[in-house]
Amino acid sequence: MLIDKIKKTIQKYNLINEDDKLLIGVSGGPDSMALLNVLHELGYNICVAHINHGIRENAINDQKYVEDFCKERNIPCFVKEVKLLEIQSGLTIEELGRVIRYEFFDEILKQEGCTKIVTAHNANDNAETVVMNMIRGTGLSGLKGIGASRENIIRPLIETTRDEIEAYCDEEHLNPCHDESNDEAVYTRNKVRLEVLPYIIENINSNVINNINRMAELVALDEGYIRKNVNEAYEDCLISEEKGKVVCNLRKFNKLDEVIKRRLIIKFISKALGHAKDIEKVHIEDILKLCENNVGNKYLTPNKNIKVMINKGKVEYTKEY
Repeated sequence: MLIDKIKKTIQKYNLINEDDKLLIGVSGGPDSMALLNVLHELGYNICVAHINHGIRENAINDQKYVEDFCKERNIPCFVKEVKLLEIQSGLTIEELGRVIRYEFFDEILKQEGCTKIVTAHNANDNAETVVMNMIRGTGLSGLKGIGASRENIIRPLIETTRDEIEAYCDEEHLNPCHDESNDEAVYTRNKVRLEVLPYIIENINSNVINNINRMAELVALDEGYIRKNVNEAYEDCLISEEKGKVVCNLRKFNKLDEVIKRRLIIKFISKALGHAKDIEKVHIEDILKLCENNVGNKYLTPNKNIKVMINKGKVEYTKEY
């Protein structure tokens, strides 16, 4: 049964503690309604956040469905209504929707004293993410997929397939809402969901969803091991760290394996800059060559925000203001 499978996932990844108060993001679709119903049945301390993005005409029906479902079960429900298409942000609709969603989650989290945000990402979502990251040419970190948790966000459905979720909704007579925009192969994710993976399932491997998820779990283990080694190397190579500037021991850095060095460059830039956006493979390779040549007072500017300079046996990563 689905409820038993979700319990096993919660236990496997230690997602929920006895004193946790959970904020569940609920759209009204099959995934989030199955999640809500299961966590309610398991007796967890829960409340619900729903966002009406104002994009679809029948979005108000989704909102009312979620509100009524929660009211019948005495589940606190918080709703935010926005006009997403009218907001000027420079972001895509998907990106803007995510920003607004998590800002609302954080608001309710503080207001209600919740400890964790629960999202309805499932095994299919994870497989789709891995395929999308492969198409983009991601590194190992992208192949580990979504994961069961990240900081205070947990995903109890991550080992459950969409078919299992829809079967559960039918069995429990949940009658979830249907977002017709998911039926349009317009966005990249929808194309992967509606065209790429179904083709593979029908013509190549019917078990591809489970196989991709199993691979992602193994990659996550490898990624964790590498991250541990990178963190240790960072502490060993670090000379100084202050706002906008991080200094690395060049001799120690050059002795490291290239796999660690590449990750370490990203970490140093992130520490100095606050992020590593727009740092590409070519930039990392240029920095590696700069370090290997070990010529004093030589520097690179991978982008307008960061300067990387060799100076007296040190590598200085400095934020450009």
